[in-house]
Amino acid sequence: MKNKELKILLSAPRGFCAGVERAIEIVEKSIEKYGAPVYVRHEIVHNKCVVDDLKKKGAVFVEELEEIQDKSRPVIFSAHGVPKQIHIDATDYKMTYVDATCPLVSKVHREAENLNKAGYHIILIGHENHPEVIGTMGQLPSGTIDLIQNEDEAKSYNTKEGKNIAFVTQTTLSIDDTKEIIKILKNRFPNIREPLKEDICYATTNRQMAVKNIAKKCDMFFVIGSRNSSNSVRLVEVAKKSGCLESYLIHSETKIPYDQIENSKVIGVSSGASAPEILVENFIKDLKNRFIINIDEVEIIKENVVFKIPKKLN
Repeated sequence: MKNKELKILLSAPRGFCAGVERAIEIVEKSIEKYGAPVYVRHEIVHNKCVVDDLKKKGAVFVEELEEIQDKSRPVIFSAHGVPKQIHIDATDYKMTYVDATCPLVSKVHREAENLNKAGYHIILIGHENHPEVIGTMGQLPSGTIDLIQNEDEAKSYNTKEGKNIAFVTQTTLSIDDTKEIIKILKNRFPNIREPLKEDICYATTNRQMAVKNIAKKCDMFFVIGSRNSSNSVRLVEVAKKSGCLESYLIHSETKIPYDQIENSKVIGVSSGASAPEILVENFIKDLKNRFIINIDEVEIIKENVVFKIPKKLN
């Protein structure tokens, strides 16, 4: 019997960003244009639900181009971006490829290249082995870009002798953590060059601000998203730092902690930039089976960003 009342503060904006919507549309349009199968190098976006849906439509996901037996089929590069060498390899294989790199990630790539041409040694603030970081570092010759992941690494970083240095950042980081790393770098290297415009993407910023806005009012906070989704994992961290220590990621294998929710009056809900809204709806539907739910959507900003898909798919 439902007798426990539960208030849900629904964070907005949440879920799909323009880069993710564009990447998914690129895969769907490619299947329409070229027929199935269409290959996708790496998960197009970090969400199992999205990937499974595209598999049903005719997308085949691979980690490397070598895995593609039939090189006459088109390949799509994921929203996270790829090293330059991948474009070269696809051309050498005479493959048709469509680049679904998010335009905001492409902006960081161009920025790093331009700084490199201007003689700067580049620092990339980001997380090792994340595909976006691999892609950004792969834009430049080896030895011209270094990765810094945290404040300790920023404190111990040694510059290349006689080189001007500049930094760029992964687009899906925590704004606050990045701010601390940048502060350390600026203190240590007063002449370090920073991006003309913030690298952390608008959607990451908006979703983090929206979570920050409500987390302190919540007994528990849930972020719907995948474990390998950087922006989703950051949202959980933001909720914790903003005053809700009981903050959790809800991914495809998570068991919902109903017992803990039972002891809560107010819970917060958000979702990462690669999580479809249906996952949020399903989560709330599960809760409605057990509790009397009262939902309050708290929106801090309206998003109206749209990125065009490549002309060859129109």
